[in-house]
Amino acid sequence: MSESQSEENPKPQFSLQRIYVKDVSFESPTSPNSFRGSMKPAVNLDLNTRKNMIEDSLWEIILSLTLTAKDDSENTLYLAEVQQAGIFVINGLEEDALNHTLGSFCPNILFPYARECIDALIVRGSFPPLMLAPVNFDALYEQAKLAQERQEASVQ
Repeated sequence: MSESQSEENPKPQFSLQRIYVKDVSFESPTSPNSFRGSMKPAVNLDLNTRKNMIEDSLWEIILSLTLTAKDDSENTLYLAEVQQAGIFVINGLEEDALNHTLGSFCPNILFPYARECIDALIVRGSFPPLMLAPVNFDALYEQAKLAQERQEASVQ
C-alpha cells in the first residue's frame, strides 16, 4: 500500500482520554417529611446523550441521567441529576461506524460512572441505595436512528 493510500484510509483509532463529571445536582424538596413514609418510591429515569466535536478526531460525549423518585402521593422525594462526560479520540471510521460509536459505544463506557455517581448522591441524601439496571445503548441508538429516518421520510 502506498503512503497516499494509508493517509486517505487511516487505520481506525479509538482511545479514551478522560472521564469526568460535567454537572451534578441533588434535591430533596420534601425532606424531612420524605423520611417519614415508605421508602419504596416510584422511580423515573430520563437518559440523554450529546456529542460535541472538540477538534478533528477529538469528541466530548455527555451522558445525562435524571432520576426522579416520588411517593404514593406523587410528592417528589428526590431528584438526582448527573452529566457524566468523556473525551474520546476517534479516527478512521466511516460515518455510520462513527455515529454508532458516538451514540452507543461511548455512552456505554460512561454509564457505570454515571450510575455510581447517582447512587452516591441518593445515599448521601439519606435514601436507600438504588443500583440502576444496565442500559442497552445499542437498542436505544437503533431506535433513535429509525425515528430519525421516519421523520426524514415524512418531510420529503
